[in-house]
Order: sequence, then structure tokens, then C-alpha cells
Amino acid sequence: MPNPSSPPSPSAHADTFARDHLPPEGLWPTIEFTTPELSYPERLNAATQLVDVPATTFGPDRPALRTPAGEVWSYGELRARSNQVAQVLVDLGLVPGQRVLLRSPNNPWTVAAWLGVLKAGGVVVTTMAALRTRELMPVVERTRPSIALVDDRFVEDARALPLEVVTYQDLAARAAAKPEEFTAVDTAADDVALLAPTSGSTGTPKITVHFHRDVLSIDNTFGRHVLRLTQDDLVACTAPFAFTFGLGMLVVFPLRAGACALLTESATPAQVADLVEQHGVTVLATAPTAYKAILRDGLDGKLSGLRTAVSAGEHIPRETWQRLRDRLGLRVIDGIGATELLHIFISAAGDDIRPGSTGKPVPGYRATVLGLDGEELGPGVPGRLGVIGPVGCRYLDDARQKDYVVSGWNVTGDVFHRDEDGYFHYHARSDHMIVSSGYNIGGPEVEEAIDTHPDVLESAVVAKPDEERGSVVCAFVVLREGVEGDEAKAREIQDHVKRTIAPYKYPRDVRFRTSLPRNASGKLQRFALRKIVEDEVHA
Repeated sequence: MPNPSSPPSPSAHADTFARDHLPPEGLWPTIEFTTPELSYPERLNAATQLVDVPATTFGPDRPALRTPAGEVWSYGELRARSNQVAQVLVDLGLVPGQRVLLRSPNNPWTVAAWLGVLKAGGVVVTTMAALRTRELMPVVERTRPSIALVDDRFVEDARALPLEVVTYQDLAARAAAKPEEFTAVDTAADDVALLAPTSGSTGTPKITVHFHRDVLSIDNTFGRHVLRLTQDDLVACTAPFAFTFGLGMLVVFPLRAGACALLTESATPAQVADLVEQHGVTVLATAPTAYKAILRDGLDGKLSGLRTAVSAGEHIPRETWQRLRDRLGLRVIDGIGATELLHIFISAAGDDIRPGSTGKPVPGYRATVLGLDGEELGPGVPGRLGVIGPVGCRYLDDARQKDYVVSGWNVTGDVFHRDEDGYFHYHARSDHMIVSSGYNIGGPEVEEAIDTHPDVLESAVVAKPDEERGSVVCAFVVLREGVEGDEAKAREIQDHVKRTIAPYKYPRDVRFRTSLPRNASGKLQRFALRKIVEDEVHA
């Protein structure tokens, strides 16, 4: 097993751009391999482990990918098409280490393309299909891909990019003429496999760097110890592949388990409930807002066939968790992850779940709570979450690396406290903690209180600068259809919050909106709301 602290292994990459632009080793987080599953050989190509091995172990005829339209790809077909994609890329001049940009919704060809890039020794740069040219250009400038594989429906914005664009229709035609066998490039376990842009929920996206071994590590931790898929599972997830939560839930975890993924390109919460019922989905992963909407619309009965549900992206409100448990007996797996660490690192499942807590460090990880000076804090004291495990933050040529890694810890930007039993409890994003008149107010707690008002669909809370109090709580609120957002409704919501949580936490400023700003992965962009109130103060 390679020592995570030793120099990098000899690379298979002829194009060394990705490795050359890793942060200095002195700024890397501590990397630990502490469980037997995390023992890797020096040479490793993640794609062969994800499709070739399962095709042999579980059988080539076993379904690997399905779509709502009835399309089914077996493990054998996925293996063959990924091999053909790899050959197409080699014909296009790709050399090991070069980057390939993917732009598409979740569909089978995207999975084949993702695997094919890795087999050819390339580095995947997966982007959201919803991004426009002006949003794609900074990613392209940072990662310097040579080729883009693009779904035909989303090719227009890609045409303006300075790289060769191959549409899926062209890719499929070229692939059909290739043999179904390909010898994957003998990459090192610590060769770069994936460049994943962050979601940009706090501003300018960063480019995170992940190795071949990292791709397997998320399965050997959260996948094996918490999610525990079986061959009989059909998995659905609303996150796109470019959101690494979706990559894990729909590609890495199902393929490693011999399970099947139901790939949906987009779906409203109501459509998600219908898909679960119609297709017999057994494992669903989505954001708390979707579970809340399904409950609100009385569609939770359609989830009765689920054996496992996962919530991520944001902390799931305790009330939502309890309603799903009470109505369906479904104990939703909550968890916190980060693009920087690829997937979930604190979670709990089954009887280990404690409602209101995010969970404990997943086997393979350890976590702590840090004070402002980097000291570890004791139980019950809120502070910055720090995490160490087999995967860690490595930004591609970005000065912000030194802000994320502190004394070896990955400092995620989240405020937690740890209880006496080692369970971690979420407070807020560190940039979402509101200090008002000396009180620390966690924005998510206020949002959860507002959201229990019967007329509220969703809300977002930010700090508004205030001369007297330093900051006050400002709430942006979306009301259900037909309800008028006026001063009387604002006072009603304020009084509701005062009755629900400590009165000093109530929003002194309530603003009504038809929607809240979200990025392409659906994550709330509070920085956009903060800018609104800050601009008003400085006007």
C-alpha cells in the first residue's frame, strides 16, 4: 500500500499538468488509510474497478443503468461502451493526463464517457449541463481540457469554448465502429482522475483534485459502512454527476455493489415520488427540500417501497426527519460531505441515528471541533469542523488551499459541536453564523423555525449589518401560492419564530420573494442574498 505521506508514485501521465498544479505538499491535509478496505496497490485504474470487476463478479448481463424511458444497459454493455469511448479518445489524440470535459445531464452515455476517460488515462472534468458559456469558461481556463464530450442538446454553449467538441451522437457513431475490448492505462493510485469544480455556494468555484484511489475510497468508507447497497437495489438520486454527491450515489456506489442506478435527467419532487413508486426504487438520495415538498404535497406514500433514504446538500430539519420516520418507518440517513473530500464523511444509519445529530465520523475518517486558534474544543462547545481521512482537500493552483487546510485538518467551513458520545451536531456554515448584540445565532435554526409556519414554502436567513446590534437576522421568505406577503404576514412570521425558538433569534427584517437563488446543483446561494443587504447598507 502506498504511504499517503510519501512522494507521489511514478505517474502514467504524459501530460503532467494536473500533478504539476497540485498545492505544495506542505499545504496538503493529513491523509490516513486506517481500515483494511483502504489498502490500495501502487498501480490502480478506478474505471476497471468500477465496471470491469463488477461485470466479471456479478455477471455481464446484470442491469447496471436504467432510465425512466425504459432504456437498460447491462454491466457488459457498459464495459464495452466505456472501452469503445476510450478508443475514440485515443484516436482523437488524447494522451494520458489530458483533461476531458463532460457536459450532459445524467444519462448512460455520460457514465460510459466518464469511465472511458479514466480508462484512456485521462482526467475527467464533469460540468453541470445548466451552466452557460460564461460559467464554463473559467472552469476551462483553469483545467485546460483538450476535448469536450457534450450531449447534443447542450452543445450550443460548448461551441464557444476553446477545445474540440464531440457530441454524444458523434461519439456513439464513432464508438460503434470500435472493438469492445481495451486495455486500460496502468495509472498510479495517486494519479489524478477527477477535477471537480466546487458548487460555488459561497462565491467563485474552486477546482478540487481527486486521485484514482479517492474514487474508490468514498465507497470503502461511506458506501460500505453506512449506505450498504446490495445487488438487488435500484438507486435514484436527484443530484447531477458534476455534483460529487451524485457521482457517488449513481456511479461509484451502485457499480461497486453490483446494483442498478435509475438515471433521471431532471425531476421535480413530485416526479421523484412518482419515479420511486413506478420503478420500484429501493434507495433514494435527494436534498431536504425535496423530502419537505413530498411531505407537504401528501406524496410520501409513494416512497413506501424505499428501504433506504439519504439526505445531503443541507442539514435535514428534525421535523422533516421525524415525519418520514413516523409515516413510513423510514430513518433517513443524514450526512455531511464536501466536494473537497468527494463525498460524505460524517453520518449514521439505522439504530445508530440520533435525530437532530448528523452522526459520527464514517469509518476511515476522524473529526474534531476546532477553536479560532486551531485548538481542539471539548464536548458541547461549538466551533469549526475539522476532518481527516483517506481523501482530502487539494485545490488546483489556488491560494485558498491554506484557508481550507489547518494543521493537517480539512476545515470545511461548518460550525458543529460534538456531544459526550461523539455525535456531531450542526449549527451553521461558519459564514452563516449571525452575531447580533453579542448572541451567536445559527441561520439554519432560524430557517427551520420559519419553515414550520404553515404559509411558508422555504426561507433563507442572512446577517444584515446594523449599527446598534452589529448584525440583525434578515429572512428571505417564499410563501405558498395565494398567500400575500405584507406587513401583517411578516409580523405573523416573526411572532411564530419567537414562539418556536429563543425570541432573540427572530428575524427583525422579513422580505418576501417568489424564489430563492440556487446554483446549478440546487444548493442555496446565501452569498447572493448577503450581497443584497450589504449593498443596501453601503448605498
